[in-house]
Amino acid sequence: MIKISFLNTQRGMSLVAAILMAAALGLATMLAAFAFLPSGSDDASLRSAASVEYGRLLVRETAAMMGPGHEEPDMRYSGTSMDCASCHLATGTEPGTLSLLQTDSRYPRFSGRDGGDRDLRDRINGCMTRSMNGRELPRNSIEMASIEMYIQNLNRQFGLMGDSKRAPDEPSAFNEPNRRADPEAGQLVYEERCQVCHGDDGQGLRQTTDPADGYLFPPLWGPDSYNNGAGMTRVLTAGRFIKARMPLGEPDLSDDQAYDVAAYINSHERPQRENLDLDYPDLTRKPVDSPYPPYADDFPIDQHRYGPFEPIREYYRNLEQNSDARQ
Repeated sequence: MIKISFLNTQRGMSLVAAILMAAALGLATMLAAFAFLPSGSDDASLRSAASVEYGRLLVRETAAMMGPGHEEPDMRYSGTSMDCASCHLATGTEPGTLSLLQTDSRYPRFSGRDGGDRDLRDRINGCMTRSMNGRELPRNSIEMASIEMYIQNLNRQFGLMGDSKRAPDEPSAFNEPNRRADPEAGQLVYEERCQVCHGDDGQGLRQTTDPADGYLFPPLWGPDSYNNGAGMTRVLTAGRFIKARMPLGEPDLSDDQAYDVAAYINSHERPQRENLDLDYPDLTRKPVDSPYPPYADDFPIDQHRYGPFEPIREYYRNLEQNSDARQ
């Protein structure tokens, strides 16, 4: 009986080894196809080699797949060990704030920041260079085509979802307080509700001791966070996300708490993006809470960073009305 059991164990181990070897050969074949696809390949060739699953993996495990710790220097596209899923929770599959379900349907569209029409690949690279503090993916790369395919597939999924599945499971929408955001009040909120996950120093909690494995909870400031050109540096943008999604699994902050803690988070140092003065060629299109100059108005930078924002909006409304009257 012992001999038979031993033989069965041997056979089982051999079968497992064979399966693992086949899987490894399959992965090697897939990676080889990626590696040797000509850089000038047309879009049809790219999409035949790319895959929705690879795109999902890149969104979910960005740090491991193309982060600064990747063993291949050419694959180090992200400048942070965060993942795209650090903001696009559940890899963007949940309806609501920063969902990716409907993203494809919104492009191409005009971008005030860039001063022209931009497609989905441009938007992906905007995230790569700002939120991920990295460099652009080549437009004709397997990685770009796969992320695009993944987002397009999510849009198809959304089209098949019933109304109940499309409804976001979020609290009421963020209602902007008509005052200056208070970073000191935000610090108290952070210490009570946020630092248990993101740390008392805002540096997040890593998955493992290996930086390439990314974060369980991402850093909110410091050298491995999003840079100062990212949308999340805007107090109103961050406030909307925080009100809708944070604390994770229990989003119950008030509008005032979300507003103040967004200001506290963005009062800290983070990576600096070059050439921000080139953003928004038409400065009248610049968001009122954009935290970096130049501006088409004389409001102080502190008010653009922390508010109150309604006087700034009123200024631009009057500017537009006066312009229309002159015409």
